[in-house]
Amino acid sequence: MTMTKTMAPPPPAYIGIDVSATQLDVAVWPTGGHWCSPYPTAPHDPALTTVVRRIQAQAPALVVLEATGGWEVPLHTALTAAGLAVAVVNPRLVRDFARASGRLAKTDALDAQVLAQFAAQMQPPVRVTPAPAIQALRALVRRRQQVVAMLVAETNARRLTRGAVQASIDRHRTYLQAEREALDTAIAEAIAADATLREQAAPLQSAPGVGPVLAATLLAELPELGTLDRREVAALAGVAPLNRDSGRRHGPRRCWGGRATLRPALYMATRTAVRHNPLRRPLYARLRAAGKPDKVAIVACMRKLLIILNAMTRDQRRFHLPPSPSPASPGGVP
Repeated sequence: MTMTKTMAPPPPAYIGIDVSATQLDVAVWPTGGHWCSPYPTAPHDPALTTVVRRIQAQAPALVVLEATGGWEVPLHTALTAAGLAVAVVNPRLVRDFARASGRLAKTDALDAQVLAQFAAQMQPPVRVTPAPAIQALRALVRRRQQVVAMLVAETNARRLTRGAVQASIDRHRTYLQAEREALDTAIAEAIAADATLREQAAPLQSAPGVGPVLAATLLAELPELGTLDRREVAALAGVAPLNRDSGRRHGPRRCWGGRATLRPALYMATRTAVRHNPLRRPLYARLRAAGKPDKVAIVACMRKLLIILNAMTRDQRRFHLPPSPSPASPGGVP
């Protein structure tokens, strides 16, 4: 009787792509394949179509890109549209992985290889491409943030200038203020034009302390709102305190990481709420009375507000004031 050997299936392929302003470096793990492609200059660039088809031919289990400030967006969109699983990861995590693997040299080709190995061994979660309406809203929100940053810089610079320079700053500030108002109008129109965004924005703005700016920022920068639990949404926004303990040492908890583009709007809304909103003020006052620094108390209030908004979005409901305690029953218990 003859025995026939069954061939083991080949291991799944994992692809890492290093994205730069001029080219794409693609590496395949574990085969070690590597090739380069020009960076796509338009959504329908033939080079983009070619690289997507070549990646599809590898039948990868996962494709990993680094977040590169927007350069990765066209490729991410095209790969997702082609039905491929794509993860966009923080470059710091990949660099730490490379050092832990003993790879200290850095080139585009090596970075692509590290990304492919990172995909195989770390299995980062797949990130779905946001809907076109969210991408358009995100571009407007981020442009508004840039205009506000320039306006703040010019306002600070004006304090130290006189004469013609001050007049120049005033002219620039007038232009920036008009540009900010135009962007506010464009953001409101973008939300009103999309049924999904419109339905999500209205409940968010029903919460005390949430205005059009914070609502638009949440819709643009945190489309996962309502799909995560309280710990996940706080970590994604970068307002979750992280332990720093070792042995007998218990270090202070610190918040870091998360989406930096979201926090300024959340901070400003919370800062205003703890001063003027009777629903937000008690938590801040209680933490300050317990000896917590101002920044710690503010971040705790930011986290509380975000968790409430996450629950409202998940349950698709508007904000409702809690019932006032009955005079005849202290604590509100009948």
